[in-house]
Amino acid sequence: MSALTESPAWRALAAHRRKMASASLRDLFAADPERARRCSLDFGEILLDYSKHLADEETLRLLVALAEQADVRGWTRRMFAGDPINASEGRAVLHVALRSDASVFPEGRDVMPLVRAARERMRRFVEDAHRGALTGASGERITDVVNIGIGGSDLGPRMATRALRRHRAPGSPRLHFVANIDPADLDAALEGLAPATTLFVVASKTFTTAETLDNAARARRWLESRLGTGAALGRHFAAVTANEAGAASLGVAPERVFPMWDWVGGRYSVWSAVGLPLALSIGMDRFDEMLEGARDMDAHFRTAPLERNMPVLLALLEIWYVDFFGAQSRVVLPYGEDLRDFPAYLQQLEMESNGKRVDRAGRPVDYATAPVVWGASGTPSQHSFHQMLHQGTALVPADFIVFADRRGGASHAALVANALAQSAALMEGDRTEDPQRALPGDRPSSVIVLERLAPEALGQLIALYEHKVFVEGVIWNINSFDQWGVEMGKRVARTLLPRLLEGGDAAGLDASTRALLARLRGR
Repeated sequence: MSALTESPAWRALAAHRRKMASASLRDLFAADPERARRCSLDFGEILLDYSKHLADEETLRLLVALAEQADVRGWTRRMFAGDPINASEGRAVLHVALRSDASVFPEGRDVMPLVRAARERMRRFVEDAHRGALTGASGERITDVVNIGIGGSDLGPRMATRALRRHRAPGSPRLHFVANIDPADLDAALEGLAPATTLFVVASKTFTTAETLDNAARARRWLESRLGTGAALGRHFAAVTANEAGAASLGVAPERVFPMWDWVGGRYSVWSAVGLPLALSIGMDRFDEMLEGARDMDAHFRTAPLERNMPVLLALLEIWYVDFFGAQSRVVLPYGEDLRDFPAYLQQLEMESNGKRVDRAGRPVDYATAPVVWGASGTPSQHSFHQMLHQGTALVPADFIVFADRRGGASHAALVANALAQSAALMEGDRTEDPQRALPGDRPSSVIVLERLAPEALGQLIALYEHKVFVEGVIWNINSFDQWGVEMGKRVARTLLPRLLEGGDAAGLDASTRALLARLRGR
């Protein structure tokens, strides 16, 4: 048994879970007429209603005790102080600095001069693009920007650019995103684009990511086949990287290389120059509003009592279901097409961060960690997988994300009505005597209401989930900031590629991989 599962707080929760075995959400609401009000939390642009969870006052008290036992407050102070809490890589975790407005942050290791300089360079670049001063080799104005990245260098800016597409600035270029090494992805993005007016932003911290470099090389060949070779092609590239020499090898001019730092993980980097495509779309003033929203959520997370702390509550409720109810997944349901890519963004944020099987000391854990995160936008999802949520055998907690936007008219009202109906139906069920029609109910959900889908609100929403993931990692005693499983896959792919292209010795490979290589080489 681990220290966590043998701890007093954990054992108390396990005993309490047995007492809650017959708990009913209907009964919890009947017993507490004020439950909906009491189990909701307003902050900034966000309302969190967590009343439809199988948790009473004692549950929440015991969960908060678990957070206190894990020293969530102390770990939070360490992160904001710039301590190297990413111990396996010996790095600080300072994505919060990217949205800070402090003159010095953190104390003792001030990174703000770097942050401010990068932000100012982004502003000049974006302003040039919007006023037509950003031009290609022929002197024509850049009208289209293709972001080439993968993982955190793609999912964050892709999600946010779509989410804020209604806030696109006048004169901004059209944005396109390419991540897959499959040539079809780049081909589709380039269809209909003019080389003379297209800029590629290549985003890779190391500038060694195989998928990104392959797509960047193909993009350059596309330009060369239409514009010819020469140094002027560099005017069609910008880069976001920590490897300036790597960017230079692609022909990117030094003034168009924007920095990344080892104290910012890829999945936490949308606040940095990785967010350049978003800034090009909405403008730097709006980009700053998104940073301000995240900064507000940072302040809430640092100062609010644990029992009234939005990220802490979401984390504790997830741990309650994952570790005490055996829930293996959570579904995320944004009822708004502009936030369609948010579930995919959360998949990386949550599963890459907390999909770990050993604790910080390298010892195997004896409890579940990250659940599978999945989802899609409502209402299409209702006609896809909601049937399983209502009547399936698995318990799948749900996050509903809804926008108030009272100016939306009848269509928006119908969208909101569907979201609230789904959450209510999951809770209430249908107690008919017909077993085919009966729904068990007591399926938990959170409802997150944003006043509007605007930059500040999106910043608060992203930071809410970032801190939720952090709290879970602290309680599970795992490092949420490395990703050695991802690195392993990259290493194996590098060894297989030449064998697939050139043949050669397959010794040392397992029998299945050897057979598949032979088949795919046509032997």
